[in-house]
Amino acid sequence: MCDVSYSQSIPVIDLKDLDGPNRTTLVHQIRRACEEDGFFQIVNHGVPENVMKSMMGIAKEFYEMPVEDRACLYSEDEKQPVRVFTSLNLSKDKVLNWVDYLTHPCHPLEEVIGSWPQKPAAYRDIAGKYARELRALILRLLAAISEALGLDSDYLNKILGKHSQVMNINYYPSCPNPDLTVGLPNHSDGNALTVLMQSDVSGLQVFRNGKWVAVEPIENAFVVNLGDQLQVVSNGRFRSVEHRAVTNMQSARISIPTFYSPSDDAFIAPSTSMVNEQQPALYRGYKMEEYVATFWKHELKGKSLLDRFKI
Repeated sequence: MCDVSYSQSIPVIDLKDLDGPNRTTLVHQIRRACEEDGFFQIVNHGVPENVMKSMMGIAKEFYEMPVEDRACLYSEDEKQPVRVFTSLNLSKDKVLNWVDYLTHPCHPLEEVIGSWPQKPAAYRDIAGKYARELRALILRLLAAISEALGLDSDYLNKILGKHSQVMNINYYPSCPNPDLTVGLPNHSDGNALTVLMQSDVSGLQVFRNGKWVAVEPIENAFVVNLGDQLQVVSNGRFRSVEHRAVTNMQSARISIPTFYSPSDDAFIAPSTSMVNEQQPALYRGYKMEEYVATFWKHELKGKSLLDRFKI
């Protein structure tokens, strides 16, 4: 875990005036972050503080329950939409991934909430409110990112089809030998956009300018990163960036990413506005279901999956 910078940082964007007279300035800031970093933190984003704190609290409560209360959700079958599992491709891992997950879909909320964990008793109510707020925030971000590409504000909303929203609760226990483990190996996200709430324990690192940069938690902020699908749609103008999670000896860490993706039947390809003679298409078009099937066939490693769709 050497060569980690704690002095550099990813951009922090204040969204207070995103829907006001300073929208053009904020869209420019988002464009620059998407082009140069692929990661940024947001503050004054509109999600109530009490909703965020309640979600983090119920996440901690979930992992503090007796193991048998979570065991009924355990599955290694990636096709199970609601499950608790440990690590990724456990039998294939060459380095031990030190993390437990709860994952479940969040959209359409009224159709999926009945499949969520029944314990803790308040989980569905608290996580449901959080999921609604996150979807509203993500739709605002997608509109701004569309504008940052010079496209109509509803462009990304339309090409994502019926949309997919999945939430994970990642639990990284304190680790006696953090040099021998990794919370999550370096990878880029295969979705369109990820919005992450961190606990107050550092662990997220982003590959930036040839070195790993620690993303220190900011109170009431979200970390936003672009997924591979937005790199394809932008024809490489915007970047999905490798990142990883590391463990530590002192404290457990919880992170709650919301993954927003095209639905399986959505067709993803470089926008025609991003392609010309000087900038030919870098990627072939495909249905999202093909990308997902390819993801589950291969180990999570770097950006090698996206490379499979290059022309």
